[in-house]
Amino acid sequence: MDSVLSLAAANLISPIVLSFVLGLFAALARSDLNFPEAIVKGISLYLLFAIGFKGGVGVTGHGIDLRLFAALLTGVALSFALPFVAYLLLRSMTSLPVVDAAAIAGHYGSISIVTFVAASTLLSGMGTPAEGYMVAVAAAMEAPAIVSALWLAARGSKNGGSIDGRLWREVLLNGSIVLLVGSFLIGWITGKDGLAQIESFVVSPFKGVLCLFLLDMGIVAGRGLKDNRGLLSPGVAAFGIVMPLVGAAFGLGAGLALGLSLGGSVLMMVLGASASYIAVPAAMRVALPQANPSISLTLSLGITFPFNITLGIPLYMTMAQALMR
Repeated sequence: MDSVLSLAAANLISPIVLSFVLGLFAALARSDLNFPEAIVKGISLYLLFAIGFKGGVGVTGHGIDLRLFAALLTGVALSFALPFVAYLLLRSMTSLPVVDAAAIAGHYGSISIVTFVAASTLLSGMGTPAEGYMVAVAAAMEAPAIVSALWLAARGSKNGGSIDGRLWREVLLNGSIVLLVGSFLIGWITGKDGLAQIESFVVSPFKGVLCLFLLDMGIVAGRGLKDNRGLLSPGVAAFGIVMPLVGAAFGLGAGLALGLSLGGSVLMMVLGASASYIAVPAAMRVALPQANPSISLTLSLGITFPFNITLGIPLYMTMAQALMR
């Protein structure tokens, strides 16, 4: 317990987490602090490119082997399976309609790339390396949960969603997935020589830009909590904490089964614990328009995301350390 608290304390006073806290405070205090949409979009594009590129470079050092493909397949399986766990929890802990429970479950099978980056930054600061191909695993886990969510909605409701050409395009050609995968391939092809050419762009400014993004995320989360607090029953709010812990446990099991390093196992836990607020909301808007997006986004951004970046990541690190000694 002491190690969890010490890690959490160190994480809480990091510029990244404090930037999020500042944004959250500004929103709850009704400040007019705001980011223009174009700037937020530009920051998002930068982060996705930098993350994918550095991950691709990391793979050149590791090489393409069976461990990489095993990790990708495990990530896809995890993304398919977690929505079923989330759905069962939601149906037992809340009185949400089937379609809302299915839509939320899809968010919790997919991943938050910013949570992944925050965990990667913490691991880097601690001198704990992770497999470079974990970025590819993160990209692979964006979409499978959407299919599971639609199956759950169709099975439990006459008005459930269906998978058509428009939805497949929305899922597979989602801008975040295209940029993440594309920049990963560029990093993989160009390797360390390519990184040396643009290191001053993708490495040095990265943490500062991430702080600005987390500041905006804090503003968005605070406004979601303030505007939608009536939607969060005790059971729904509790789910936002319980499900990340369950997902992290599945991720840890996957990391141990794959024989990942400590850093890689922590990142797999973070991927299992996080919730999407980009790819899945866009897909659900097309496939399940009758679902209430306010509940999903308030849960993922207002409860699960703050929990993960403040207490969750240190907890997952401590759990992995205890089992991998």
